[in-house]
Amino acid sequence: MGEASVKTLETRTDVSSPNVTESETRPGSDRALLTRLRSPRRPRIWFEVLLIAVSYWTYSLIRNAVPEQKAAALANADWIWRVEHDLGIAVEKSVNHAVDSVTWLIVGMNYYYATLHFIVTIGVLVWIYRFHPGRYAATRLILFATTGVALLGYYFFPLAPPRLMSGQDFVDTVVVHHTWGSMASGNLKQMSNQYAAMPSMHIGWSLWCGLTIFAVASAPWARILGLLYPAATLVVIVATANHFWLDAVGGMLCLTFGYLVSRAWYGSLPHRLPRHPEHAGAHPFSEALANRFRARV
Repeated sequence: MGEASVKTLETRTDVSSPNVTESETRPGSDRALLTRLRSPRRPRIWFEVLLIAVSYWTYSLIRNAVPEQKAAALANADWIWRVEHDLGIAVEKSVNHAVDSVTWLIVGMNYYYATLHFIVTIGVLVWIYRFHPGRYAATRLILFATTGVALLGYYFFPLAPPRLMSGQDFVDTVVVHHTWGSMASGNLKQMSNQYAAMPSMHIGWSLWCGLTIFAVASAPWARILGLLYPAATLVVIVATANHFWLDAVGGMLCLTFGYLVSRAWYGSLPHRLPRHPEHAGAHPFSEALANRFRARV
């Protein structure tokens, strides 16, 4: 996905700037401020690192602060399992047992579950930041909105993963094979809310990565890998007994919400925005902070 192997959709799309009146662009007007906020601009590395770090810390804090409602979470897991049986898709246990019988495969999936969720997501963010700065903010907003709305699911629908269900004989592959494939298993279980399985952000984030790569990259191999990544992640979350199929559906719905938010704010999907931002000035928030700092000095 380097610069030499990337071809954008600029030749297939044409985004024209919205027509604005003189009153809308007059400095100091509310509409002018809104227009500036919604205009793609070159991201600042220090601001992005700080924003992502603070946002993920806040997300983790809120997610883990949700009360671990064990009884409700187990009851919801039983309900999800019954619904999947009624739909004829309750094959998670068969997948879990089949993959667990191949030690090297399940151990690899444990590490996949633990690492690629973060590595690939950060990698795609860096790629868009470096080679498609005009599309970065809109792409990042999708990820943030997706993750933010997921917190509602964790709070209002506590759900135990299959490996924690009683009497269903799912294999907790991390415990059995002594790997650290899940923050909610083994020695790390105290660091994560074990009953926040719905929606699956492994699916939400991996599908965000896959669709972003597919929409922007031109190399066929890159676009194919982009689509294969969320598909492989779906198999991994089920094989390791960390999620039900319907948790993945929840992650997809959250991602849909993220796309709608970004589309409403920027007026276009990220890949249809200019590759390089037309506005190179300081972000209004950054400018306001700088002015306040200079005033105090």
